[in-house]
Amino acid sequence: MDISPLRARIEETIIKKSALKQKVFDNTFFIFNELKDTLLEMASEMEDDMEGRIDKRVRIEYRDRGKFEAQLQIASDLLIFQMHTNVFEFETNHVIWENPYVQADPDNSYCGVINIYNFLSDSFKFNRNADEGYLIGRLFINRERMFFVEGKRQTLVRAKDFGRREIDRGALVAILEAAINYALGFDLLLPPYEKSKRVTVDQFNTRMDNSKFITGKRLDYDFNVDDI
Repeated sequence: MDISPLRARIEETIIKKSALKQKVFDNTFFIFNELKDTLLEMASEMEDDMEGRIDKRVRIEYRDRGKFEAQLQIASDLLIFQMHTNVFEFETNHVIWENPYVQADPDNSYCGVINIYNFLSDSFKFNRNADEGYLIGRLFINRERMFFVEGKRQTLVRAKDFGRREIDRGALVAILEAAINYALGFDLLLPPYEKSKRVTVDQFNTRMDNSKFITGKRLDYDFNVDDI
């Protein structure tokens, strides 16, 4: 049966894009598992390095939360690493389109994403479901395992340098150390008095349930993307 030129283009697009996106997903999933191994190794090394110099109540703990999530608790901070299962393209005004590597072949722009979130560890310990966390970093990986990073203090490879370096264990260590360092310096600020002077009866019900009181490091303050 003869098919129309449009049908032929549709089928060719399906074949090409599905192969491309599957390659990007496979690379991102492989690197996410490398990231998990690196987190476990770093947590163990840090515990050994600080043994005898740190309060035993202070926890440094890695947790594997399934195929697409991992956690690292550092004292009162919790870093959550989450791999998105989809592959993304960038909006037309993104700086990535000024990159020669992407201009040479637009297929290089398709990326998988690993997100880095910062929460208070007590938010999970006490089931404070309304507490706020913050996206402090994003790692992008393409079909050739080239990468770049967006986020707080993440300067290793920016979008303008995309295509110059393939992701490896050394890069993962640098990205993780930058995220941990930022989280430790990103302190919990007391909300302004004017924002906190009213509470509801519900907030004091059910035995002073902690989950009714919202907490976040910058609650009622701006969280700027000043260095992304």
